[in-house]
Amino acid sequence: MKFMLIRRADAATENGVMPSQEMLAAMADYNERMMQAGVLVSGNGLHPTSDGCLIQFNNGTPTILPGPLAPASERIAGYSVLETPSLDVALEWAQQWPTLDADGNVLLELRRYFTLEEFEPGTGLDKHHDHARVSDAMNVYVAFPGTCREAMQFYADVLGGHIECLLTYAETPAAEHAPPSLHDRIIHASLNLRGRRLMGADMAPEQHMPPHGVQIQLEYQEIEQASLTFTRLAEGGEVIMPFEPTFWSAGFGMATDRFGVQWMINVSADSCLSTEGETP
Repeated sequence: MKFMLIRRADAATENGVMPSQEMLAAMADYNERMMQAGVLVSGNGLHPTSDGCLIQFNNGTPTILPGPLAPASERIAGYSVLETPSLDVALEWAQQWPTLDADGNVLLELRRYFTLEEFEPGTGLDKHHDHARVSDAMNVYVAFPGTCREAMQFYADVLGGHIECLLTYAETPAAEHAPPSLHDRIIHASLNLRGRRLMGADMAPEQHMPPHGVQIQLEYQEIEQASLTFTRLAEGGEVIMPFEPTFWSAGFGMATDRFGVQWMINVSADSCLSTEGETP
């Protein structure tokens, strides 16, 4: 089940009062616990309603009502999207909201998302089911010649994710069919990066082939973080294309790391240049 945990606005958030470093740290710790539990899907804080507006429709005609919007208690200051097996589990996490926030005086609202199964069948719903053909996630799986554990620990350190699985051959029924030399190697590893996963496994060195023609692409908003990530991934490896400005990005680089995995590091661009769909 997916839930939205809404942090209602108050006088402080509506006046643009920024959180202290202690509050930021407490919220980061809270989010980290939820990420490690596989609960947190996303979350964001919102600017005051003075920076926003309402769009009101009357008989199909929109009218823009600029902020600030009152009363504050009916507005939203931020939200987190949680995925849990039940309402009770979502409530358990909601009750762990950092008490540093507004000295423990906040109003939270927990709302469950609809699922497609809850709507009446029909042609309108069929369109939404068509959208469901797009998978919920697309992950990357990399084969290693016995260095999977070291690689995943390195990636966790560089990329800031957390390792949620490091399973050896010996810990699975596959041990009966694998040579003893593989028993302490990794049959499945998973590094969680905000719900996206870099997965991997070891295979016998004589069967392993380095990835060719495939790169893992990472995108950042901040050029400093993108540059730092590129530098660390390239250490002990090979720079294919130095990290520098390009015609499509403020920063882009390509490198093969010391484990033989190729990376593309990119700073987000405002748009993608394309002629698709244009008419002469």
